[in-house]
Amino acid sequence: MTKTRKKATASAVSLFWSLAADLMSEDARVVEGTIMNGRCLRVGEEFLALVDYKESGLVVKLSKRRVDELIASGVGQPFSPAGRRFKEWVSVPKRDRRLWRALLHEGVASHKGSTNLA
Repeated sequence: MTKTRKKATASAVSLFWSLAADLMSEDARVVEGTIMNGRCLRVGEEFLALVDYKESGLVVKLSKRRVDELIASGVGQPFSPAGRRFKEWVSVPKRDRRLWRALLHEGVASHKGSTNLA
């Protein structure tokens, strides 16, 4: 991995965990967990998001319809670890604080019993 790529990865990870800290302070159901041998965010026991899995940027779980919209618009890319597409997961490789924050909040809101996050 080149120095530039390492710096970009570190930047994505830093952004994600900064947003994660905000989410965890806003909603006690949002917790750190693990998935695929790495750190992630969960809403209770359910997966919410992870960052930079094989340089994929933000990976967030949303409805299939929303994932398809994000892919069709060019904002997101299919998330296909090991060649199998996860239909309710989308990868958003471009670091964008506002977009990532909105998508994380959207993911939290889609879970049953969710609270309304600003």
